[in-house]
Amino acid sequence: MSNTDRYQSPLSERYASREMQYIFSPDMKFRTWRRLWIALAQVEKELGLDITDEQIAEMIDHQDDINYDVAKERERIVRHDVMSHVYAYGIQCPKAKGIIHLGATSCYVGDNTDIIIMNEALGLVKKKLVNVIDSLTRFADKYKGLPTLGFTHFQPAQPTTVGKRATLWIQDFIMDLEDLDYVKSSLKLLGSKGTTGTQASFLELFDGDHETIEKIDPMIAEKMGFKECYAVSGQTYSRKVDTRVCNVLAGIAATAHKMSNDIRLLQHLKEVEEPFEKTQIGSSAMAYKRNPMRSERIAALSRFVMIDALNPAITSATQWFERTLDDSANKRLSIPEAFLAIDGILDLCINVTDGLVVYPKVIEKRLLSELPFMATENIMMDCVKLGGNRQELHERIRELSMEAGRNVKEKGEDNNLLDLIAQDEMFPLDIEQLKKTLEPDKYVGRAKEQTEAFLDRVARPLVKKNAALLGIKSEILV
Repeated sequence: MSNTDRYQSPLSERYASREMQYIFSPDMKFRTWRRLWIALAQVEKELGLDITDEQIAEMIDHQDDINYDVAKERERIVRHDVMSHVYAYGIQCPKAKGIIHLGATSCYVGDNTDIIIMNEALGLVKKKLVNVIDSLTRFADKYKGLPTLGFTHFQPAQPTTVGKRATLWIQDFIMDLEDLDYVKSSLKLLGSKGTTGTQASFLELFDGDHETIEKIDPMIAEKMGFKECYAVSGQTYSRKVDTRVCNVLAGIAATAHKMSNDIRLLQHLKEVEEPFEKTQIGSSAMAYKRNPMRSERIAALSRFVMIDALNPAITSATQWFERTLDDSANKRLSIPEAFLAIDGILDLCINVTDGLVVYPKVIEKRLLSELPFMATENIMMDCVKLGGNRQELHERIRELSMEAGRNVKEKGEDNNLLDLIAQDEMFPLDIEQLKKTLEPDKYVGRAKEQTEAFLDRVARPLVKKNAALLGIKSEILV
């Protein structure tokens, strides 16, 4: 069967990196199962069970050369993936066959592996998130003083700077990073607690020695690189853990979506553009188009991740007592695909933020077209200083602003508010004096200073702290 005659997931074919795909690959999963079986056997031997060094050495020798054909054939017969791999491992390790999976239930390998994989995947997500923050930090610094028209409700508002606007994106990504660090640091292994979480099987193996049994989980955690196991569980770790993890990914997706929407709107205004290759085609019909394809893809994948976060939440809410199996099929889809999608999103974010193109002349032109309206407060104050009546000036400026607005909207003319004010007898200022009020720097408030302070106190220290994670250059496949 070829790859062209069956469904292929776009997440692996088009969007996710090979590195993230490996984390959720069969090799990663089943090699981790075998590492866990080795750790269990080592712990049981160290605690006094009759397990030999030779048996453990045999298991170690075959921990990576997984005989998939044997496992697949066995699963067709027994309809149980864990027992199929126990059988396949035993074929390779005849001396250790009798002690593989001793005292454990399927969730010992299944759930512990899920935690290990999510922890590994969160590490890669963090790495890429830091690179996005670094890229945006450099962008914000470069354009911290470039005035641009601000928008509220996507209507012209008080000016800001291009760099200050970027700090809003950075701040949201930093919040996501804080959430990620917290959740990642809180991950614990399930350990080996048996079919309902009571460790009853180990009471049999260790002749009721509770003191010895209490050592099992901490020793397994240490061998697998974790600080501890969850103190209590049913057969599985609480599916609340999956909810917390996917909520972190959904938060990153929301931030990326917001940024990508802003970039798409700015590209429509021709003020800022995402990267566009020389040979890239924007439209099959309209050859001139430069569509914001990358930002649109960020938005599309982000919506998927945000909605996907409902899956583990509902799964967590509907688990019965010590466990039900309606989580399994859902987890096989929702968890890997959330990570594969967020991986693709962050690769796009790195690519876009590292190559944003800014057009200062267009930005200046749009700002100056709206600035006369925003300058009216300053103009009015200057006229009051020259003896004018504030209330009368306010009413006249309102009337002239409406007239200028009609000229722009109904006649398609340029904003001529300053000309109208200069020609009006109520205002003792000529056109040159009025134009001096239109210096953009006068209207951006502390945008530049806020940007500098934020970068110095928040963004750069965070990037410096995570400097070892820098250096990713993302490749966009299509």
